[in-house]
Amino acid sequence: MSVLLMVLLTFFGYILMYRLYGKYLARVIFKLTDDAVVPSKEFEDGIDYVPTKKEIIFGHHFTSIAGTGPIVGPAIAVIWGWVPALLWVFLGSIMMGAVHDFGALVISMRNKGKSISEFTARYINSRTRFFFFLIVFLALWIVIAIFGLVIAIIFNIFPSSVLPVWLQIPISIALGYVIYRRKGNIILWSVIAVLLLYGAMVLGSYFPIKMPTVAGIPPTGVWTIILLIYAFWASVLPVTTLLQPRDFINAYQLLIAMFLMTMGILAAAVSGRLELVAPAVQMHPAEAPSMWPFLFITIACGAISGFHSLVASGTSSKQVKSEPDALFVGYGSMLTEGALATLVIAAVAAGIGLGYHSGGKTLFGLEAWSTHYASWTAAAGLGSKIAAFVTGAANFLSSLGIPQSIAVVIMGVFVASFAGTTLDTATRIQRYIISELASNIKMPVLTNRYPATAFAVISAGLLAFASGADGKGALTLWPMFGAVNQTLAALALIVITLYLRGRGGLKWMVSGLPALFMAGMTLWASILNQLNFVSAQKILLLSINGIIILLVLWIAVEGLIKFFSDNKKGVDEQIEH
Repeated sequence: MSVLLMVLLTFFGYILMYRLYGKYLARVIFKLTDDAVVPSKEFEDGIDYVPTKKEIIFGHHFTSIAGTGPIVGPAIAVIWGWVPALLWVFLGSIMMGAVHDFGALVISMRNKGKSISEFTARYINSRTRFFFFLIVFLALWIVIAIFGLVIAIIFNIFPSSVLPVWLQIPISIALGYVIYRRKGNIILWSVIAVLLLYGAMVLGSYFPIKMPTVAGIPPTGVWTIILLIYAFWASVLPVTTLLQPRDFINAYQLLIAMFLMTMGILAAAVSGRLELVAPAVQMHPAEAPSMWPFLFITIACGAISGFHSLVASGTSSKQVKSEPDALFVGYGSMLTEGALATLVIAAVAAGIGLGYHSGGKTLFGLEAWSTHYASWTAAAGLGSKIAAFVTGAANFLSSLGIPQSIAVVIMGVFVASFAGTTLDTATRIQRYIISELASNIKMPVLTNRYPATAFAVISAGLLAFASGADGKGALTLWPMFGAVNQTLAALALIVITLYLRGRGGLKWMVSGLPALFMAGMTLWASILNQLNFVSAQKILLLSINGIIILLVLWIAVEGLIKFFSDNKKGVDEQIEH
């Protein structure tokens, strides 16, 4: 299949399904109304609860759920072939991921902006809430620790991205000041801010910054410390100071990058140089685990990811200013992420064939792809996955006449900016989780945003440096994160299903069937991981993964009991606001 045709058909499919299935969910299943009182207005405090235009909150929500997820997952899952990767991204995002994100957002908005962990008690029972808290805390703990490392690795591989990424912070703060304090024109000043960011990218290509070893701490460790300190302050500031304006800039950056990549695909296709060099299907790549179930675990963001429910019910539900806006923010963001994942598949399945540097020489076509994806081990490592995408995407941009050095900076900053958004959003959500749990167990000191955020950052820092000064401690738990994350998605779908079950009829099927599929795939993967951990005698992973499996089974059983119990009471209780 032509790469250009593949991209255009999937993009058209996303637009069509947004207008058909998305609007069906909004009007018929969830029955969104303008009259509903939303948390952003009911609890407006100028810090976390802030009524926000849907275009701005879309920018925050999308960049928070995306991060490097839709890049890293497809960049390695393509080893099983571009067809299964593309099918899972397309069908998964429409029928599962977008339903999951949209449902979590709407239910949180109808529960005073509480996190999914908190309102689990309402739709299942109070026993499950604490277990859900533990799973969510573990997932966020790993995310905060690992994303500091991800950005550090990006800075190390692409030093020209360092300057523009840090300059984006004062640009964003200035944009927030002009828009919220001076009531400046949003479009005009956003365009100026984006132009300043791209100017910073050009500057970064001339002034790359390499972090040296400091006091015996390697560069990745130094960057991890700096980024965790940044995450603390970014997460306690009012959302209008940095989070919203920076994510609005990132939304523009996303659209520009996706447009440039699509135009680059068009230019390369017209020139006759572009072809799919990855195999269509490769069931047994060297050293790789089985496609079933690990394809559905490897590609999370881009198809469905449990982390998205934490963003939807954590930060976004506190900023959406009317229920109908939830469709654009929740369902629309997930389909946009699916579109991004499609471009990532194009980059690593075709773009990499336009030129790949290895062993001091430049490889092309099938040789380029086969060298990078020679085996599961060859393509392993965060740096390898990110480099594959940046190389392929930069090749697309070079087809438009953009110098390769500038193209690499554009894509490097694109990835690092999204990872940065995920880092401080995850830190902010972890603060909410800690505060909610502290409130339940009567620990008022941790309900304050400063101690709660400090606890989130320090605990992540302890994990990051548990293995040494390089800040790579979170990699110890990374092998189990994919299954934990997708298990969280299955549990969120169970909660959404019980919510819809309580509203009567067969509405519950839109989330119930995806919940069954995801529960099956993730438990299957978790059990296979457990067997691997046993054979490798990895006691820590064995213990934590075993506890997670037990907790998931417990919550699933509780959910089934609730599902088949009398739901009349649930219907009476779910008359929102």
